[in-house]
Amino acid sequence: MHFTSERPLDDDVLERAFTLDGIPGLLWTAEPSSAAAPLVLLGHPGGLDRMYPRLQARARDCLAAGYAAATIELPGAGGRAPLPDVDRARAELQRALAAGDRVGDDVVDRLVVPLVERSVPEWRSALDALLALPGLGGPVGWSGGVIAIGVRMALVEPRIAAAVLYAGSFVPRATVAEARLVTVPLLVLLQWDDEWNDRQMALDLFDALGSEQKTLHANTGGHTGVPAFEGDSVKRFLGRHLR
Repeated sequence: MHFTSERPLDDDVLERAFTLDGIPGLLWTAEPSSAAAPLVLLGHPGGLDRMYPRLQARARDCLAAGYAAATIELPGAGGRAPLPDVDRARAELQRALAAGDRVGDDVVDRLVVPLVERSVPEWRSALDALLALPGLGGPVGWSGGVIAIGVRMALVEPRIAAAVLYAGSFVPRATVAEARLVTVPLLVLLQWDDEWNDRQMALDLFDALGSEQKTLHANTGGHTGVPAFEGDSVKRFLGRHLR
């Protein structure tokens, strides 16, 4: 891990940009860093520059609760090398949604599965490097991002003690099968009128999740309309499992 910049924000927040094997990322910690703060990994749909305002706001919420927060760029997004097959599948999905057509399983698989297969090992490598830094420790939480990536991380990464999943992206068939094996506590946020999501697919995934402790919060509104009060729900949920 190589830190490329460091800047203090207001209210004692330190933001550091880093690269890990050429993958850009961001780390937010209290300044000065407290001892062994639990770490929350902030998932997102790609494009750190585009997502930065929302990521920084979520990171501030984490720090206010006593955690550190970190994120990395998704494969094929931002300044990373493009993934032409994924881009073609995304264009097919967008055309189907615009026409009111059903999105085929094959399109979803070609869009999401490569992102899961590429990004999860990168997230785990980033977690190795982050937890080696002074002032960071477990337990670790996951919050947000592509839900298929969150499910895979909750399944394969034993350092994750709890996960907040955002039901805002299409779900590959393989993810539903993996969901049955997930056991960590989960909070799933669903926008009922999400124009970029399949509601029934999200409900089927929630039903499949194997965790004994799982909660679904469904709110009316579109893709970007998650109510502000759900931020409090996330803080309470993480507080129960990261402390």
